[in-house]
Amino acid sequence: MAFAPHYWLGKVLGEFIEKDYGKYFDYAYRDEDEVLAWAGDYPHKVYVGGPEGGNGWRPALVKKTVAYVVVDEDDDGKPVVEKWFLKKNKVFPPL
Repeated sequence: MAFAPHYWLGKVLGEFIEKDYGKYFDYAYRDEDEVLAWAGDYPHKVYVGGPEGGNGWRPALVKKTVAYVVVDEDDDGKPVVEKWFLKKNKVFPPL
């Protein structure tokens, strides 16, 4: 389970439950400089926590029933992607 850090409140697009393990995740748009730096085809950030509940996130493309989440980088520097099936994807209304 990973929630967005408090300073991202208001920027969070939504939350979903990953189907296989039932874990909740918040997600938001990546900042423009983050998208240009690497994995440009993945415009979202999925908060995954980190050591001791840190503020870690992974680039992703979140759709209605599936999320493509970048989990690693291969030897050529290209993203390694996992397909996560979503149980619920709640999109928050804009503030």
